[in-house]
Amino acid sequence: MGIKRIGWHLLHHPWQMKRIFTPDVLARIEQAIKDGERTHAGQLRFVVEGALDGRPLWRDQPPRERALDLFSHLRIWDTAHNNGVLIYLLLADRDVEIIADRGIHDRVGAAGWEAICRAMEAEFRQGHFEQGVMQGIAAVSRELARHYPPHAGDPNELPDAPVVL
Repeated sequence: MGIKRIGWHLLHHPWQMKRIFTPDVLARIEQAIKDGERTHAGQLRFVVEGALDGRPLWRDQPPRERALDLFSHLRIWDTAHNNGVLIYLLLADRDVEIIADRGIHDRVGAAGWEAICRAMEAEFRQGHFEQGVMQGIAAVSRELARHYPPHAGDPNELPDAPVVL
């Protein structure tokens, strides 16, 4: 467990996340997800977590492992076509993880998701958080549209609102 990482997470204040992800920004993210889902039959969720605390922090849980926990907890895996995708941002670490259900993951592959994550992180390093998230949502939506085109009557299986932890 790295003392520097623990310190960083403990010092990361909720007001920092609220300053970056204002209600207006969150509303635009939700709208981007809705707009993207009109172009495909997949399901997309965005989760932003300011910093780890409690058990995940003291266990020194890596962002990927935390994203997998949230993927399961939010039941993103429970879609009819196994095409749910989670974009997870751990703000204190400036780390993005994309977890995709097996149906879409088999088609895009780890390298495809990794490229989207790195592009988002590059925007975040420049302080362009909203732009980075929007680009990530658009890139994931393009992949979903390519592999899961929309069909009339496809239900929206998961909420579109961003989750803020």
